[in-house]
Amino acid sequence: MKIPEPLGRAVVQAVIALPRPLARLLAGPSVGIDGLELHPQAELGMRVVERLAGPSFETLPVPAARAAVEQEARIVRGRRIEVLESHDLTFAAAAATRGARLYVPALAEEPAPLVVYYHGGGWVVGSLDTHDQVCRFLARESAARVLSIDYRLAPEHPFPAAVEDALAAFRFAAAEAGSLGIDAARIAVAGDSAGGNLAAVVSQLATREGGPAPAFQTLIYPVTDLSRKRRSYRLFAEGFYLTERQMDWYRSHYLADELDARDPRASPILSDKLTGLPPAYVVSAGFDVLRDEAEQYAERLSEAGVPVALRRQADFVHAAINAVGLGGRPREILLEVASALRLGLALAPPAGRSADATVKAAPG
Repeated sequence: MKIPEPLGRAVVQAVIALPRPLARLLAGPSVGIDGLELHPQAELGMRVVERLAGPSFETLPVPAARAAVEQEARIVRGRRIEVLESHDLTFAAAAATRGARLYVPALAEEPAPLVVYYHGGGWVVGSLDTHDQVCRFLARESAARVLSIDYRLAPEHPFPAAVEDALAAFRFAAAEAGSLGIDAARIAVAGDSAGGNLAAVVSQLATREGGPAPAFQTLIYPVTDLSRKRRSYRLFAEGFYLTERQMDWYRSHYLADELDARDPRASPILSDKLTGLPPAYVVSAGFDVLRDEAEQYAERLSEAGVPVALRRQADFVHAAINAVGLGGRPREILLEVASALRLGLALAPPAGRSADATVKAAPG
């Protein structure tokens, strides 16, 4: 039986608020794979969302899939996270205009650092609204302004449309630093899943162009390789929120040509030019088909001399941060991300210089 949306929101809120021992009691025997134990909040939360959402989105036509994802975002939204101000604006991209949303935190310095944020959703679903709470939290906790980007989605606009919009958004932020009230030398890029892919690609493209480049990059369980699947795809193919089948659905809509999978703008891990990129904070989820490629990308960055910190959230699943408004482990995970952004931007060198220290954190 499908749970009504208001009841679903209440149930998810209650599940996330449970102390771990009680959540474990309700969830039943622990789930362990690859030496990791899934957090009971993740187990119970997934069960509720699955009952509420109905058919899995990849079985639906694209418009219906987008509506289902929007509904799911409402279910896990929680109490509205307050910031000093937020407003929508537009920027030029691909001879047209795209939307964006600027979040201004209270008590931020002037000019403030900025985080250009790209939402997740496999380049097919997701929106400014699905990630509104994430951006509000990041603005509040990092003390940076956050510019969330409404890039074009596939299949109407396949690769490389999203890349073009993502890069245009970063260029817009750098060019309009004065009007945005930000410090042009302290602009970070960040994103989750497909958005993490775009943040990684923008970091590469902007750096190679020789113009303004991000001061910091934050990649939250990013897609880094569409050319092949790693061991984590076999381990977590089903039952852990993001499935192998869903990733295949995303990929088939995003890539119009199979050869595009080898393009570093689609698979940033395949780039042979990783030196000189901005310092990175990379997050992986323990129970996630994307885990291994995210961690291998962090390793490749480190091998290229890029300052990088890798943080494996070993007990949770993909899309954890979307439930930040509910507290619990999702809040803890995103708070670490916000803290890394705050530190990374505080340590950002003046324009024209690069960082010379590497900070590494072992997965754990």
